[in-house]
Amino acid sequence: MNPADAYNLCNRYHGKMVRIRCNDGTVHVGQITRVDQKMVWINPQSGMGGYGLGWGWGGYGYGPGYGYYRPGFGVGIALGAIVGIGLASAFLW
Repeated sequence: MNPADAYNLCNRYHGKMVRIRCNDGTVHVGQITRVDQKMVWINPQSGMGGYGLGWGWGGYGYGPGYGYYRPGFGVGIALGAIVGIGLASAFLW
């Protein structure tokens, strides 16, 4: 997914629970709290099907460029690292 498409989709899902898959295979599940031209921030949710998160319950980040923690916004993920975005409710039964 190109960064412009990821940016538009993240803005559309702002405030909603999403599941974001990155190009390194990690999956982030949480509520989108902020979006800018380079990053999307999510408030990670425990117990929401976030297998393979790459970070512990505190959400302190994974790898360079995506997954760092910023108080008040949650975990930042680089838009260029995003492969797919979907509403989390579609994945949870």
